[in-house]
Amino acid sequence: GQSGLGKSTMVNTLFKSKVSRKASQPGQEERIPKTVQLQSVTHVIEEKGVKMKLTVTDTPGFGDQINNENCWDPIIKYINEQYERYLREEILISRKRKIPDTRVHGCVYFVPPTGHWLRPLDLEFMRRLSKIVNVVPVIAKADTLTLEERAEFKQRIQEDLKAHAISVYPQEDFDQDPDDRALNDRIREKIPFAVVGADQEHQVNGKRVLGRKTKWGIIEVENPAHCEFPLLRDLLIR
Repeated sequence: GQSGLGKSTMVNTLFKSKVSRKASQPGQEERIPKTVQLQSVTHVIEEKGVKMKLTVTDTPGFGDQINNENCWDPIIKYINEQYERYLREEILISRKRKIPDTRVHGCVYFVPPTGHWLRPLDLEFMRRLSKIVNVVPVIAKADTLTLEERAEFKQRIQEDLKAHAISVYPQEDFDQDPDDRALNDRIREKIPFAVVGADQEHQVNGKRVLGRKTKWGIIEVENPAHCEFPLLRDLLIR
């Protein structure tokens, strides 16, 4: 997604740690490069004794130019290179016992909360992406839309995806098991997830919660009544 949609904040919210490329010291604004550069950050996350190696690849500067022709090239090239690298390791006669896996397993695509239809740029890029990686579209900064606008926008995005034959994760073609299909259908109804990211905690009813403070109250990021961030987190991590 393009700059300013809260990608870095969302990733930090997702793993409750500074995973993404936010400036390390407060008050220091990091400069976002004007061209599409891919930046990867690798972390080992541990929860209840389970270790997971996580690599987040951020795409600053995507879609920010006046002329966005072929701006997806570096991203698609990067994803394909990772597959090729893995394959090269896999077909060696004396291959490593554990091949370092740098493949991109999922791509969270941030859609600007316009409330209208998807932009041609988003459609074209998602169409290309969906052929090579699992795409999970999300409505960024969903607290800028009312609930009615949000529902309508979702409906429109779903129609757009159907009309342009863009298959998003979880793909229907791979649901062999009826139980899987039922579960995945429930997820598909909710796509794109309307998400709100926050990296600050606030006090609500004596509990500290991640959220955004507004004049009329606190938007709790992990409260399903406020936004669909918990659904996205479960889909990606669990």
